[in-house]
Amino acid sequence: MGRVRKVLTGPWVIAVLVVAVGGVGFGLYWFQPWKLWQDETVQEALPGVVSSSAPPASAPSDGASTSPAPAPGPHILASGDLISHEHTTSGTVKLVRLADGTHVVRLENLDTSNGPDLRVWLTDAPVKEGHAGWRVFDDGKYVSLGKLKGNKGSQNYALPDGVDPTGYSSVSIWCDRFDVSFGAAELAPA
Repeated sequence: MGRVRKVLTGPWVIAVLVVAVGGVGFGLYWFQPWKLWQDETVQEALPGVVSSSAPPASAPSDGASTSPAPAPGPHILASGDLISHEHTTSGTVKLVRLADGTHVVRLENLDTSNGPDLRVWLTDAPVKEGHAGWRVFDDGKYVSLGKLKGNKGSQNYALPDGVDPTGYSSVSIWCDRFDVSFGAAELAPA
């Protein structure tokens, strides 16, 4: 009995257990498998949409009637439908110029898997179907618009100052940890 206890508490057994527990902990941190069963829904309105409850225009003092000038609103420059890559993904992507001249990428009705370190990328890469399209988005020019806010819903991602959207042709839901696209959309002019 004493010999068995000595073997089970020997330094090499303890070292193996520490390495095994550390490996499992690192694997759980790296892959975060629980996210596959956790959905996060985000519903954002498109910024800059003018409310329909604007006050009526006042009549000019000379008696002529004029209608109010239409308020400048968002303008869709390009759009496309998301296709699946590494994970089943659907929804619509729109590149929108807001009334103030800034641009946003809008994801509408997004539905994809949750995962570790997901980003929204505006890229110049062509969107390819199937496995051939999984890893092309970091080969050329791309701009990270930030972490994916939720794996479901409609959300907006502002383009950083100085980024000319005409130099980009696609959007990818990119997993930065594993360098793979969950899904992507080719942007066609609207």
